Amino acid sequence: MKVLIVGANGTLGKAVATELGARHEIVGASRSHGDVRVDLRDTDSVEAMFLDVGPVDAVISTAGKVPFAPLGELTEAQYLEGLQDKLFGQIRLVNAGTPHLRDGGSFTLITGILTEQPILSGAVASTVNGAVEAFVRAAAIELPRGIRINVVSPTVLTEAMHAYAPYFRGFEPVSAARAAMAFSRSVEGRQTGQVYKVW
Repeated sequence: MKVLIVGANGTLGKAVATELGARHEIVGASRSHGDVRVDLRDTDSVEAMFLDVGPVDAVISTAGKVPFAPLGELTEAQYLEGLQDKLFGQIRLVNAGTPHLRDGGSFTLITGILTEQPILSGAVASTVNGAVEAFVRAAAIELPRGIRINVVSPTVLTEAMHAYAPYFRGFEPVSAARAAMAFSRSVEGRQTGQVYKVW
């Protein structure tokens, strides 16, 4: 298969590329590195990426940023930042990518444990993750031509604990390699509308 990974330059994206690259052709995309460049906040950029890459069998997103701040300090602009990047960015991938996905292909999006296990300063992440998962369930019953869509929801990654440990006290991290296996399950399996938790 030809697999497009958006966010391929990140810790998780690299692990997913390693996991799937043993069996499939990988095309990596990110804002600053990779085979192609893309800004998920810009519809024109997303559409240009698909025109550049051509038909694919699977689209994976390991990208999406959200701000972390105490609830009382969060502004509307910060909520919109998370929505534009991680929610609408991934919706743009699906909307723009569907015509370029081969019959029976798949989308695999990314959320995280904060959908169900909130933390202090994580209100934007929890809100955005919940919306992404709701979108995946809804899209699964409407995508054409046998196209599937799932989402992977990992806990904090071992490799990211140096940056996120203060937010995730008491959480047991998982390796990026373990989280990457869930993306293989989505791409190489046949399920749709699923949330694969890696906790």
